[in-house]
Amino acid sequence: MLGDPVAHSLSPAMHNSAIAALGLDAVCVALRVRSEGLESLVRELAAAGAGLNVTVPHKRRVAAMLDDASEAVARTGACNTVWARDRGLAGDNTDVAGVADAAARLVGERPVRRALIVGTGGAARAAAVAVAERWPGAVIESLSRGEDRARQFVEWARGAGLEACRDEGGPADLVVNATPLGLDPRDPLPLDRERLRRRAPVAVLDLVYARGRTAFVRAAGELGIRAEDGRGVLLCQGAASFRRFFGVQPPRDVMRAAVEAALGE
Repeated sequence: MLGDPVAHSLSPAMHNSAIAALGLDAVCVALRVRSEGLESLVRELAAAGAGLNVTVPHKRRVAAMLDDASEAVARTGACNTVWARDRGLAGDNTDVAGVADAAARLVGERPVRRALIVGTGGAARAAAVAVAERWPGAVIESLSRGEDRARQFVEWARGAGLEACRDEGGPADLVVNATPLGLDPRDPLPLDRERLRRRAPVAVLDLVYARGRTAFVRAAGELGIRAEDGRGVLLCQGAASFRRFFGVQPPRDVMRAAVEAALGE
C-alpha cells in the first residue's frame, strides 16, 4: 500500500485478514512514499512480484507509468491497483466499482440526475466516472477550493464524455466527498452544514472513513440525509484488487469484519 499519508489506511488489515483465511504466502504493508521516490519504488516492487494498492496523492501519477491500463484507468486517468505483466506494468482503478456500489446502495431506487463531487484528484475522477456509468446522463458538478483545479476537472470530465460543470449551488441528488478532509478530526467539513442543507441531497457518500463515522457523515445524518463513510468503498475496491493480485475470490465477510473491528459500529 503506497501513499502519503498512509498510516490511516485499513487496507493492510483488510487484506491480511483475507490472506490468513486463505492460507496464502503473502503480506500487505503500508509504505509512505514521497512523489520523488514513487516511480522507482513502484517499478522495483512490481518487478519483484508485488501487487500494489495506491492511495492519495499518487493515483494519477501511477496511471501515467502503466504499459497496460484497464478501461477504468483509461477513463479516469487514475490508478489504484498495480501488478506486473510480461509487457510491463498493468493497472486498474477498482475505486470506480467501489463508489458505484456504495452510491447505488445509498440512493436506492432514486435516479441521480445531479451529483456534486467535492475534490478534483484521482478519487474524484473515479467518483465522477462511477456516477456517470451507474446513472447515464447525470450531471457532475465540481467543487474545489482551487478555481483552476475545478476548471481543469470539468475540462477533463467533458473530455471523458461526462456531463459536467462547475458547482452551481442548487439541489443535488448525491454529494460525494473525494478529498482527504476528515482524516484529521480537526478538519473543516468538505461542505458546511448550511450549504449541505441547501443542496438537499438524497445521499452523502464520504470516501474518508473513521471510527465513529466522519464528522461529515454525522452532520448529514443530523440533517436527515442518508450518509455513509468510505468503509463500503474500501471493502468493494479492496476485494476487486485482491482478485487481481491472487486470482481468487477473497472472503469478503472476513475482510468486512477486519474493517469493522478497526472502525467500530
